[in-house]
Amino acid sequence: MSSLLTRRKSGLPADLRTQKDLAALKIRPRFGIAQWVSIGVAIYLGLTLIQFFVFNENWKWDVVFSYLFSQVIMNGLLNTIYLTLLTTFFGLILGVITAWARMSSLVVLRTFAVLYIWLMRAMPPLVMLLVVFFFGALVPTLGIGIPFGPSFAEVPTNDVISRFSAAIIGLSIYLGAYSAEIFRGGILALPSGQFEACKSLGLPPFKAYQKILGPQLIRVIIPSLANDVITIFKSTSLVSVIGYTELLTTVQTIYARNFETIPLLMVAVIWYLVLTSIAMFGQARLEKRFGRGFARRNQGSPKAALENAAKEDL
Repeated sequence: MSSLLTRRKSGLPADLRTQKDLAALKIRPRFGIAQWVSIGVAIYLGLTLIQFFVFNENWKWDVVFSYLFSQVIMNGLLNTIYLTLLTTFFGLILGVITAWARMSSLVVLRTFAVLYIWLMRAMPPLVMLLVVFFFGALVPTLGIGIPFGPSFAEVPTNDVISRFSAAIIGLSIYLGAYSAEIFRGGILALPSGQFEACKSLGLPPFKAYQKILGPQLIRVIIPSLANDVITIFKSTSLVSVIGYTELLTTVQTIYARNFETIPLLMVAVIWYLVLTSIAMFGQARLEKRFGRGFARRNQGSPKAALENAAKEDL
């Protein structure tokens, strides 16, 4: 009785011990008809998928696994990886330059950046690859000189633009336009006070982006940029139209000889899934790395809510 009076005089709630006990209890969701229906649908879909993929002999999984790690498939896979890495590198550099020009105070730079982005948005990547590959028909020689005047050095265009270089140039130009808008969107998403603070501290632009603005920018653009990179990784299959041998072209060459179309396509799908999963894992690690201090904390749990309420009462 005396302890209860002491609690009341000191302002402590009488049921403080009860709140702590309730916070330790596990709260289970209510199990109703909707949950039973969802479980039934999930079981039905699971059994259907098992029947479709496992017990369907037309998939010929023995043929799939016989080609999955073959030397010719590995060579095509390595070509796909090389093409993706080089395209990503040059495309992101071009995207940074275009985003800087798009936000420049110079009208000429802004105009060129807007025209470039507008043209790439209107042009499919397949058309871009074909234009670059057949660029020699439009410009037979590439040279350095004075416009409408003499050239100081010339080289045949077809000696410079091979199948591999055409694939890299075409996909890099395509990625550069889309990544430029992602970079620009990330910069616009930063609070204006961040830029003003950097200017007030006298930091040069490179130092400001390296130490303050860059980490925040990367945190904002990682999901969209990773999605574009994965899209370019899948778009490497388009280079088969210009005769470059990558994963899909290798698969097509094999099933054109043995007529095992579905098993060979499944080989390509499996490797695309593996590489996409690796890219998504890298995305998750980058988000965790640059999201430190910005991650949403779990403050909505019942236990945390009761503990916070008890602290407020104290």
